[in-house]
Amino acid sequence: MKIVIVGGTGLIGSKTAAHLRQQGHEVIAAAPSTGVNTITGEGLAEALAGASVVVDLANSSSFEDKAALEFFETSGRNLMAAEKAAGVKHHIALSIIGVDRLPDSGYMRAKAVQERIIRESGIPYTIVHSTQFMEFLGGIVQSGTAGDTVHLSPAYVQPIASDDVVDNIAAVATAAPINGVVEISGPERVRLNELVVRYLKAMGDTRKVEADPEARYFGAKLEDGSLVSDNNPRLGRITFEEWFATSTRK
Repeated sequence: MKIVIVGGTGLIGSKTAAHLRQQGHEVIAAAPSTGVNTITGEGLAEALAGASVVVDLANSSSFEDKAALEFFETSGRNLMAAEKAAGVKHHIALSIIGVDRLPDSGYMRAKAVQERIIRESGIPYTIVHSTQFMEFLGGIVQSGTAGDTVHLSPAYVQPIASDDVVDNIAAVATAAPINGVVEISGPERVRLNELVVRYLKAMGDTRKVEADPEARYFGAKLEDGSLVSDNNPRLGRITFEEWFATSTRK
């Protein structure tokens, strides 16, 4: 089966491509660096010719409200039109658990627009809602740092390792479309500030962590249920300690 992975050279994309190739599928890693651009349309028709499945893992390079919206709206519309012309049978997109709960976040609003475009396209689809990746912990720390203190919400998170994300994306890509949402999550639910304390300790970082219910998470105030799922998510197997022990971000 021919599978096109948009964003196929990124963290999740490159791992997913390797995983699916090992299963014997023909995989095209579509990205500007490989001559496929979903914003300009360059190379899109050629990449999708004969494809049965498209996995959209592309991400905006900016979290700024306007830039993120323009990216997901333009990319989504171009991709859906090209898929319809190519006769693609299954569109998969990676999105975020909580995308509909955090309207104060411009990035989340942009992802919600992307999802709406998919649902209205008429192409059979599966949207994968994931919790935050463990690999993004460093960025979360930086976003909340002021001086030598990290200000973070005490809301619950349930981070997932990228390898677990890849396993789930590959499974969805080789299954029938559900025209709905699959949710995936890490194995441990923990408060964000407490997880970052563990992360900084493991890193040997002496910054202090302050639990602040008013602290913003990329522009949005969090509640306990904002970033976790109680809808029977598929749970990953890799714990924080296991991920950190093999992480190249140490």
